[in-house]
Amino acid sequence: MLYLLLTPYADTFQVFNLFRYITFRTGGAVVTALIVAFLIGAPLIDWLRRKQGKGQPIREDGPQTHLLTKKGTPTMGGFIILISFGVAALLWGDLANLYVWAVLIVTFGFGAIGFSDDFAKVTKQKTDGLSGRARLLLEGFIAGLGTILVMYASWSSNPEGIPFGQTFSAAVLGGGDFSSVAVPLFKDVLIPLGPAFIGFALLVIVGAGNAVNFTDGLDGLAIVPVMIAAATFGFITYLVGNSVFASYLQVNFVPGVGELAPLLGAILGAGLGFLWYNAPPARVFMGDTGSLALGGMLGMTAVAAKHELVLAIVGGLFVLEALSVMIQVAVFKATGKRVFLMAPIHHHFEKLGWQESTVVIRFWIVAVIFAMAGLATLKLR
Repeated sequence: MLYLLLTPYADTFQVFNLFRYITFRTGGAVVTALIVAFLIGAPLIDWLRRKQGKGQPIREDGPQTHLLTKKGTPTMGGFIILISFGVAALLWGDLANLYVWAVLIVTFGFGAIGFSDDFAKVTKQKTDGLSGRARLLLEGFIAGLGTILVMYASWSSNPEGIPFGQTFSAAVLGGGDFSSVAVPLFKDVLIPLGPAFIGFALLVIVGAGNAVNFTDGLDGLAIVPVMIAAATFGFITYLVGNSVFASYLQVNFVPGVGELAPLLGAILGAGLGFLWYNAPPARVFMGDTGSLALGGMLGMTAVAAKHELVLAIVGGLFVLEALSVMIQVAVFKATGKRVFLMAPIHHHFEKLGWQESTVVIRFWIVAVIFAMAGLATLKLR
């Protein structure tokens, strides 16, 4: 909003020229989201506690310590993140940019699905909310809207469909090229998917949303890796959206996608504010309201920036959490036996006797390692 309102006067008032810089607006988004999170956090938590009564239901088959320490803790703390993010994104983002709107649609759409799930759990006092089929259908619909919008945005920036490597001395992805998948570590390799790209994008976005949702099981476990991934993709989108940097690094140049950096900065600030209340012992849980929204945003960002496969590296911790659940379910259905003591895998380590804080901090370290590996793919080509 500030970008659209103030930059027209930049020639008259030199100070307004700052709002043309993505880096300045990203910093502003971080600070704004952090302040809003601090202002609304405590009152919102008190309101959630009064409304929810018994709080989020706890899995009876989980670690026994959870029944004692987490019972009665309110959920839907994702509202702290979404409100803070929304204020900062609308204030500092370029609202004329279609990539920005695609990410906003997916983030708040997935947040609404997560809220419905949390609401069902709290009112029924059961650990299962919406049916899996209903959730996937809704997530797929919203992810499809976001995907179509970013494909249109890409075509709009390159309507002539100039092929790979013939514009801006970098690999411009527009038109038909956007329906291809870029392979990390290779300069010129694009896997053309054609219409199947929409299905691939849905898999990335919905998969990311649910992978972060699986990770959200311990105090502070999910939000820090999300912030690490958001900071990493903030850097990636800034580089990918700049023709000079994209040319130097030999990555696909996507005009306009750099405007996602302020939104990812807003997630960083909102996440820091939420962590203040979610640090052990948590005063509030993120719930599906937050975890689905954050995962969906990361997935949509990766699709927009044409770094879908890099997301699997940067978000490697989320991938491991999701795989542990899929492996556990598949093996149990086939053999009646369990691979892990409990899934997702963070509960497995709790069952082995690790303290909750030990699991959380070690998983944070793993998330940092994955993020560094993902960043390395930018140069190793």
